[in-house]
Amino acid sequence: MASRAGSAPTIVDVAAQAGVSIKTVSRVLNQEPGVQEATREQVLKVVAALKYRPKLSARSLAGARSFLIGLLYYDPSAAFVAGVQKGATLRCREAGYHLVVESLHNDAADIDQQVERMVSALRPDGMVLTPPLCDNPKVLKALRESQTPCVLMSPGRQVKGQPSVCMDDVHAAEEVTNLLISLGHERIAFIKGATDQAASARRYQGFDNAMRAHGLAVDPELVHQGDFTFKTGVEGAHQLLSRRVRPTAVFASNDDMALGVLAAAQRLGLAVPADLSIAGFDDSPAAGLVWPPLTTVRQPVDQMARTAVEMLIGANRSDAEPPTEASLHRVLPYELVVRDSTSAPFDRPARVAGKARKR
Repeated sequence: MASRAGSAPTIVDVAAQAGVSIKTVSRVLNQEPGVQEATREQVLKVVAALKYRPKLSARSLAGARSFLIGLLYYDPSAAFVAGVQKGATLRCREAGYHLVVESLHNDAADIDQQVERMVSALRPDGMVLTPPLCDNPKVLKALRESQTPCVLMSPGRQVKGQPSVCMDDVHAAEEVTNLLISLGHERIAFIKGATDQAASARRYQGFDNAMRAHGLAVDPELVHQGDFTFKTGVEGAHQLLSRRVRPTAVFASNDDMALGVLAAAQRLGLAVPADLSIAGFDDSPAAGLVWPPLTTVRQPVDQMARTAVEMLIGANRSDAEPPTEASLHRVLPYELVVRDSTSAPFDRPARVAGKARKR
């Protein structure tokens, strides 16, 4: 049996040509278990031959699913958002889902109504929430009331029963600070991130922990409040480097701000790392392209997004088992990447050899 000339093939055509039921075709397309491998291969072969593409509306009616995953973000860092979108898009594509990306202003008075309208229009199978939206009570309440599953990326705290994925920001920041101290730096400045994002506080905590562990006092005058943007990195650098006794190293809590510090240092005629070591956080694409390339933490942003989407898709499978509390909270590994923007101060030898590998 073949579809009418000029008309798009249907699931009925696929089932007939493959010699299976419509339900079996649906199970193959939805990557559900319980189908013999030979049958699965035959169905996929027919799907490819007929160039069959299931309509989202039809799939939704058949399985009470939209095959849409929503991604909500409000973040000034383009590199972070790009990484999240890349990871989420690829995982959705692999599973036959589509990703819908929406930007919401975290301080909008009607943000809950915006979420409600979005859910009503799209009926997504789940939402991935990035910071700071993942900690916004209005957003969480709107999704909870609409019974829309969601996974939180880097939330301020783990909530029982609420899926989340993150990395260990505190320990990562400790490693960066330990590296700087091991190189011989003691007068280390720190530029904080946006106050509405939990990662900002965690990274500062890691910096403070490491300084205290080495018996070094954190000078309040060497701590600048930024907001994860290049501009506040430049502003912070000018403030920190204008002091009579300058810091020998600056740790900015994301790469955008670290790049701002690098630009400001070069404008002031300071050589990096001879006059000033600079470290960032995230390992954005620009971190390895500037000169000197930045020492930073490789945050697994794309993998975190992939994992968040996988958790939503997994929960929608017909054979999904009830998750354990431990499986609801995923912590992914990071990597400290040492590059040419950090070295020992010119007047002081390194305390101990650095353990991180240089790239």
